[in-house]
Amino acid sequence: MANNIILQISNRLKEKRKENRITLETLAREVGVTKGLLSQIENNRTIPSLSVLLSIIKALQVDLNEFFDKLDGKDENTPVIIKAKSYQQIEKEYSKGSYYNRIMSVKLDGKLVDVVLYRQEKNAKRGFVSTQAFEFDYILKGKIQYTIKDKKYILNEGDSFYYDARQPHLSKCLSAKDCVLLVIYIFTDNK
Repeated sequence: MANNIILQISNRLKEKRKENRITLETLAREVGVTKGLLSQIENNRTIPSLSVLLSIIKALQVDLNEFFDKLDGKDENTPVIIKAKSYQQIEKEYSKGSYYNRIMSVKLDGKLVDVVLYRQEKNAKRGFVSTQAFEFDYILKGKIQYTIKDKKYILNEGDSFYYDARQPHLSKCLSAKDCVLLVIYIFTDNK
């Protein structure tokens, strides 16, 4: 299954759960999985088995045809306007004080590109992370430090940083106020 389809499925699951006002805990109990697994599925951190996916859709009381209708049915030549209020908050279980809001995801030249507005508090608690993507970061506000392979990179407002995010990396806000970045993930194929 292509990465962009998987991303659309995870987004649709979260959207349907929120439309139905069902908590992660309630849905997890009904499906028979952990709340953490559901969070990972909704945030495109893991791919559910077919039986788990179908159980989630059934528990959300969504018709299968409706759920899968128009996945990847976008017209690539149509301009897209994305209002700030429609950014999708992404919860990542390994950090406190870090906030991700997905602006959009699109497939370009066969690669999934995910555009995210990222905010990190001064005293955010996070460890080293890695993502199956290359990452381009543009620092909108603040001063931030990246650590990759024991090497530190310090970036200020207006600076950009492009790197292989498959390597374990750590970011730390050095500003008195929150750091804000525009992050573009270019996902790699796992072939």
